[in-house]
Amino acid sequence: MAAIPLIVGCNMKAIQILEKQNIQVVEVDEPKMRPNHSKIKVLSMGVCGSDVHAYAGKSPNVQYPVIIGHEIVGEIIEIGEGENPRQLRVGDRVVLNPYLYCGTCYACEQGQTNACSSLKCLGVQTDGAMCDTFVHPTKLMIKVPDTIDNELGAVIEPTVIALHALHRMEAKAGEHVVIIGAGCIGLLTAIVAKAKGLKVIVADVVDERLEVATSLGVDGTINPMKENAVEKLSALTNGRMAECVCEMSGSAAGVRSVLDYAASTGRIALTGWPDREVELPTAVITRKELKILGSRTGVTEEFEEVVSMIEEGKIDPRKIISRVVDFNELPETIAALDKDPGMAIKVVALR
Repeated sequence: MAAIPLIVGCNMKAIQILEKQNIQVVEVDEPKMRPNHSKIKVLSMGVCGSDVHAYAGKSPNVQYPVIIGHEIVGEIIEIGEGENPRQLRVGDRVVLNPYLYCGTCYACEQGQTNACSSLKCLGVQTDGAMCDTFVHPTKLMIKVPDTIDNELGAVIEPTVIALHALHRMEAKAGEHVVIIGAGCIGLLTAIVAKAKGLKVIVADVVDERLEVATSLGVDGTINPMKENAVEKLSALTNGRMAECVCEMSGSAAGVRSVLDYAASTGRIALTGWPDREVELPTAVITRKELKILGSRTGVTEEFEEVVSMIEEGKIDPRKIISRVVDFNELPETIAALDKDPGMAIKVVALR
């Protein structure tokens, strides 16, 4: 790995992708305070698939150089003048809602700030927070109670994505939900769905991932590469099929399969991001009268709900953390994840 570039007058370390497959610990200027913002000392951060895609040059929304990181827990060290809706104080630990919205477009007016027409995510369309300190809108900071440590706090944000998909489908206790993709988000969706009383079935083409799902207490698993998925699901649901289907893999095959797994009048949440267009037979959608819903990230209130669910012991997202590393190990860890995505389900870095 190349030597760390030193810039005169800089006083903060950050994880920056300089160009495709060139990620380093660099020194940059500490961020300046702004009205309606607060400054945090970063304590922990989760590694997201978007961080790995940015490193690999597979993210169309990233422009180099970029500091990555949006799954962040930190301690407030300065509060700026202006709005502070949760009455946060210096010394509070917070998780960041990393989705910056305009507040004036149609989606924002409906309260769906996660679908803002000009949405920016930290570490993707703008510099992220894998650094020593970070300045962020105070209204997008949610207090983390003492019962949630920094390691666990780093997976609050991806758990919000899981919760949002269930909210989009208005999933109800007692219903069947098929979760396609047993990666980080899929497994978190399984954890949240079980806590909400759903009957959870996980589909994936990797048996090792399905074994993890089984260890989480799901009600069934399907490997569509090794068995007839529709027949297996029919058997698991007594012929009913699934009232709810969450597509979390982003694979073309996974997206196509949602129509086969869904019961008539079922609801489908599309969370994964396919890397190409996927053709769907709309006659099936019409015949079954399916409701297909996009599901993107989450809103601040869902961060609060996830924090409450963890604090109350209803969910334990820590179960999907498979590796914890030091901040300085992030460049080599992200490079390794690009070469071998199966090496870990979720990586968290601590300061």
